[in-house]
Amino acid sequence: MDRFCCLDREGGSPIDINIERIDKNGFTATEHQGREWSFISPSIVKGSLTIKESLNNTKGKLVQKPPRKHHHIFFCTPVSPGKSRFIGVGPRNFKLWMDPFVLRWMHHIVLNLVIDSDLCLVRVQEEKLMEVGLSNWQKACFVPGKADTMVVAFRKWLKKYAGGQINWGTKFIGTPPLILPREQLMDRYRSHVVHCSSCSGAYKGFNTLKISLQVLSVASLAIMATTKSIATRNTLAAASVFCFVGSKWLSHFIYKTFHFHDYNHAFK
Repeated sequence: MDRFCCLDREGGSPIDINIERIDKNGFTATEHQGREWSFISPSIVKGSLTIKESLNNTKGKLVQKPPRKHHHIFFCTPVSPGKSRFIGVGPRNFKLWMDPFVLRWMHHIVLNLVIDSDLCLVRVQEEKLMEVGLSNWQKACFVPGKADTMVVAFRKWLKKYAGGQINWGTKFIGTPPLILPREQLMDRYRSHVVHCSSCSGAYKGFNTLKISLQVLSVASLAIMATTKSIATRNTLAAASVFCFVGSKWLSHFIYKTFHFHDYNHAFK
């Protein structure tokens, strides 16, 4: 399926990508929007976007502001058939004032939505490739658009310099496990949270808050049963309900954020 670079689905246009070179060290690709991509063998993808700033009138003089740059660096290392370790970073030189106010786990919430959603699609594609054989990948993948240029280039590189597949030696049989249910495939807790200090810290903090609200809810009811003031009883009843509802909302938030969120960003 072709991908489109657009602000809306109706006004998009095809992405024009050109491969500059391809050799044993990888390949480089450029887009007309000012993006550059590099595949560095065996498992690094690096992208950069440069946005030139307009001239700025400062004290009667036209000053050229430095361009805004945003990089994407992805490390994707196969660890066994059907499993890879993914690490991504996105350094930039603009809007840095936001960083102290947006905690790392908040960034991960948004990024994991996209990664988890893509994971299901990639896993199905892998199953289709195994059915037709890795050397016949064109039969399982329809890649007619310019946006698919880098996919085709990687397959050519993999065939020429790696025999079309990963050499696992004698450690693994080159067949991935069966497709898992979405709840297991997108199990964010086991795949990410336990390995991330920021997300695991937030997970523990939210769980502590949830338990505290539950304790406060029960305590408010207990105190309400021993008091005779109607105003105090009403206040404690409201506090108990508030704490109970808050704990229920937190329980849903924790599960959806740190365990499983059935999300498909293609429909958003």
